[in-house]
Amino acid sequence: MDEKKTILIIEDELNIRDLIETFLSKNGFVTVGVESAELGLKKIPTLKPSLILLDIQLPNMDGLEACRRIRLDPRAKNIPIILVSVQSSDIHKIIGLESGADDFVSKPFNPAELLARVNAVLRRTKPASGKKSEILLEDPLFSLDMENHVALLKGKPIELTPKEFTLLTLFIKETGNVLSRDVISTQIWERENLESSRTIDVHIGRLRKKLGKFGPAIETVGKVGYRYTPSL
Repeated sequence: MDEKKTILIIEDELNIRDLIETFLSKNGFVTVGVESAELGLKKIPTLKPSLILLDIQLPNMDGLEACRRIRLDPRAKNIPIILVSVQSSDIHKIIGLESGADDFVSKPFNPAELLARVNAVLRRTKPASGKKSEILLEDPLFSLDMENHVALLKGKPIELTPKEFTLLTLFIKETGNVLSRDVISTQIWERENLESSRTIDVHIGRLRKKLGKFGPAIETVGKVGYRYTPSL
């Protein structure tokens, strides 16, 4: 029997925090709720949550700053984060994703949708198991340890968020093929026609930046999508 996964909920509104905790608990998760980013950051090293639900509009330190700090912490950098916000515009989603989040949920939300997002993110970030050939993915540029989510670029480690790691994995598996935004949306976000194609563009832009001089290996193909060619 699988061990229950722990979700850390950082939300200052008590009624919303209780709603999330109750719903996720009924669906098989262990939940821990706190009312501030500061308390959440203190709990992460010992709690080691499987996922963090992080409200943006928090007192003192907001959720965006907390997200950035989590991504800089070696103990927490690989924990997937879903941001929750009353702001639902594209620009707010893009800012959230640029801070290192893996997904974004707008308030008010349907608890069933939130549960679906949580399960989808956990599936995408689940360590691979099985044969060695399935654990290690390599090409002329990269070596990806699928079990530990470690990426090496020309033998040197690079820091990737869980979403960036999954995106890079897709590109490597589809080397030379043009991937439309709809395909990327379905494969990475597990839903068709993502609300804004800019969400995909932001993630790819951020991934390219981390690849430095090898960023052009991810090529924009007109208005169609993207193609990865490691020979560049």
